[in-house]
Amino acid sequence: MNKQELIATVSENLGISQKTVTLVLNGITETIGETVANGEEVLLVDFGKFKSTLKKGRNCRNPKTGESIYIEDAIIPVFKAGKRLKQTVNTIGEKDESI
Repeated sequence: MNKQELIATVSENLGISQKTVTLVLNGITETIGETVANGEEVLLVDFGKFKSTLKKGRNCRNPKTGESIYIEDAIIPVFKAGKRLKQTVNTIGEKDESI
């Protein structure tokens, strides 16, 4: 499901306009992004936690050329699923064995 499909589904389920859903979704994602970029966590109980973490620099090898390169330290966003989200995914996964 992409962003537009999500907006259409939420709009239909809640009976509100897609324009309103778009504004709310954009506001939520921008706020989460800014908060995580500032080093803070965003906790959505039962859904999960968004935060940032430091990924240490390391030596790697370019698979095409075999050349050794160093990748610098980087701060990356991380999402950790909450208990209810994990349960939902596992319950649906048990029903749909194609996953």
